[in-house]
Amino acid sequence: MRSTADRIRHAVSFEISGLLIITPLLAWAFGYPMQEMGPVAVAAAIIAGLWTYGFNLGFDRVLQRRRGTTQKSVGLRIVHAVLFEVGLLALLVPMIAWALGMSLLAAFLMDVSFGVFFGVYAFCFNWAYDIVFPVPGRPLPEPAA
Repeated sequence: MRSTADRIRHAVSFEISGLLIITPLLAWAFGYPMQEMGPVAVAAAIIAGLWTYGFNLGFDRVLQRRRGTTQKSVGLRIVHAVLFEVGLLALLVPMIAWALGMSLLAAFLMDVSFGVFFGVYAFCFNWAYDIVFPVPGRPLPEPAA
């Protein structure tokens, strides 16, 4: 399994690079100025960072206990990404609605945009992370075919 320091590096690098991509895209797509969207995106990143650490730790513990390894197949990576995004959606919708003064439905639609982006981004980022920072003693993941 990964160390605490590695999990922190993962969460921080994931959130910072994701913020740099998504914040200007959402400000443009939803018509909010950067000074409004920026703080919401940063708050969402903090919540997501904490969720990332906790979810990934729990997911890996379950894998280790049930399968004896934390290595993930493509199918398991898809399950991981979907479960992660569903949990994060439940955490972020109320915050987005409150911060931007919008309905829960509008916040849900905005967060679905976050989720679609970050679902694909998480799949790609995590696969690349496992290649760049492999767990010692574990074979590298298979390259995409």
